[in-house]
Amino acid sequence: MGDHVTLVRAGAVATVTLTRPDRRNSLSDAMLAELGAAFAELRDDAGTRVVIVTGAPPVFSAGADAPHAKAKTDEERRRLFLSRKSQFRRLFERATTLLENLEQATICMINGHAVGGGWGLTLACDFRFAAAEAQFWIPEVDLGVPLGVASTTRFVRLVGPARAKEIIMSCRRYSAHEAQAIGLVHQVVPGDVLGKTVSEYAEMLARKPFRPLAEVKARINAIARVGVPEVNAMTEGFLERE
Repeated sequence: MGDHVTLVRAGAVATVTLTRPDRRNSLSDAMLAELGAAFAELRDDAGTRVVIVTGAPPVFSAGADAPHAKAKTDEERRRLFLSRKSQFRRLFERATTLLENLEQATICMINGHAVGGGWGLTLACDFRFAAAEAQFWIPEVDLGVPLGVASTTRFVRLVGPARAKEIIMSCRRYSAHEAQAIGLVHQVVPGDVLGKTVSEYAEMLARKPFRPLAEVKARINAIARVGVPEVNAMTEGFLERE
């Protein structure tokens, strides 16, 4: 795809990998643009039934690659954040919305720490599998800036407002098992078997009839967003891939 993201297909399974290990896979504008392009390409790919999203070792993503993280005062952080938030937010929301709305089942393989926007990216996937040593936290408030609307919305949708406040406002670190206990990770396994575990789950999903799986996903997403969806309208026009 480019310098920061790779897209590899193996049969009916495609893997999208964040590839900035020298920057701990931090989310730059360029990486988010490449992620958006990858998910847009997969949206129209009738041969892919399952999408895996992961990061090049040793982490999943250190979050936003933003200048405000290096600022020394709250005033400087806010000024730097506001100077680029519109572009970063637009790219992040585009990429995660494309990911969330893919007809294919999506699995996030969290092979290491997921921080800030990196944790937010995982929430756009249908399933989240984490290495036992992975940790999760949202440092934005401690950095003097708010968490973006897209990630905040997904936290509230998945764990409710009270738990979302605890996660976002406390800025504390969660272990993989703690994240699993509150419903933000589906499975936790030792890091050396994470790839095998995710691959087996992806192959299981890929063997299922595509159309009903995609329609069920769309209905569940719609119900989670608005409570009572116009189900028929939401699920018309699915590709026939059975």
